[in-house]
Amino acid sequence: MRRVVITGIGLITPLGNDLESTWSGLLAGKNAAGPTTLFDVTNFATKFACEVKNWEPSKWFDKRELKHLDRFLQFGVAAGMMAMEDAGLGTKVPVGAEERWGSYIGAGLGGVRTIEDTYAAQKEKGPRHGFSPYFVTDIIINELPGMVSIRTGALGPNFSHVSACATGGHSIGEAMRAIRHGYADGMIAGGAEATIGILGVGGFNAMRAMSTRNDNPQKASRPFDLDRDGFVIGEGAGILVLEELEIAKKRGARIYAELLGYGSNSDAHHVAAPAPEHKGAQRCFKIALDDAKVAPSAIGYINAHGTSTDLNDKNETFATKVVFGDHARKLAMSSTKSMMGHTLGAAGGIEAGITALAIMRGVLPPTTNYETPDPECDLDYIPNVAREQRVDVAMSNSFGFGGTNAALVLSRYKGD
Repeated sequence: MRRVVITGIGLITPLGNDLESTWSGLLAGKNAAGPTTLFDVTNFATKFACEVKNWEPSKWFDKRELKHLDRFLQFGVAAGMMAMEDAGLGTKVPVGAEERWGSYIGAGLGGVRTIEDTYAAQKEKGPRHGFSPYFVTDIIINELPGMVSIRTGALGPNFSHVSACATGGHSIGEAMRAIRHGYADGMIAGGAEATIGILGVGGFNAMRAMSTRNDNPQKASRPFDLDRDGFVIGEGAGILVLEELEIAKKRGARIYAELLGYGSNSDAHHVAAPAPEHKGAQRCFKIALDDAKVAPSAIGYINAHGTSTDLNDKNETFATKVVFGDHARKLAMSSTKSMMGHTLGAAGGIEAGITALAIMRGVLPPTTNYETPDPECDLDYIPNVAREQRVDVAMSNSFGFGGTNAALVLSRYKGD
């Protein structure tokens, strides 16, 4: 099978509007949580979020587009173009190879903010004047890879994988498979999300899934800590450029990391809660390791799903101990959601990019707010301070409502 490498990373996160500001924020242990400004939270149980700050979309979009374009589309398209530029490709896929390039970019919920605004507008103005002609194209998730394809000239496979908070991980894994099996030579892949609004926050509050630590938002996201009380909602995008190795080498591309393996499966248990002992995740880890052809002992770092919810954190820990055995206590594991919140459909893309950077740069981001150990969460979570450590093989985990699981195995590129 053909080898697949990561040559470009585009990140827009609550910690920064590009790769370097996000990375420096992670290593500094910066926390992005603060009072919600995107809508009126007076009557909501959770009054804070991890918002993308100082967002200036005019660099990527003209005034006509910005009159209607949903925030999740803004983030996703901009991160996709960042990834292209970071890969040294500029704004277009290679001339003559357009049909060999594609785009798999998804979201968990898509244009919910546009749905909110349009419903309010049609109630006030009526259906004749309350709807934009762009309403449908601004809410459907597959417009995101479609817009990226239009801008880059990619004529290959183009659609969205939608699997809640595993969306970004699945998108990258499926893009790797497309290249590995010869359906494409290059793919632009990842996830985007912008659901900090009435429907997103109200829905998750109704599920009692979100933290309500309104008196101290920066201490609210605390994965694996005994005092965790739910996740903190975030927003943003994480997009990677993937290429077949020989093609990337031929054009002299910089290689962040190699994608070795991908696992995908189902819990078949519950619409929201993970299976007991995270048995689905256990199988998913094994599938990814087998696909990568590496032993569990080869993994040096895991970027955990680590949502700061009771069930996820203890079950992810348990699954890790089952699959990795004695080695579980030797590997490092952290949740970057402790600093940027849970970006839902964007999380897998953002975290895969962070994992690639950790491998390439030899620094592992911490789990912040880890203050009171949970007896059921007893691994090395890189508490509170980033760690300089060489890692040759790492894993990035993503789990979603509906019992869907994704795991990516990445490695340092060592040549042939």
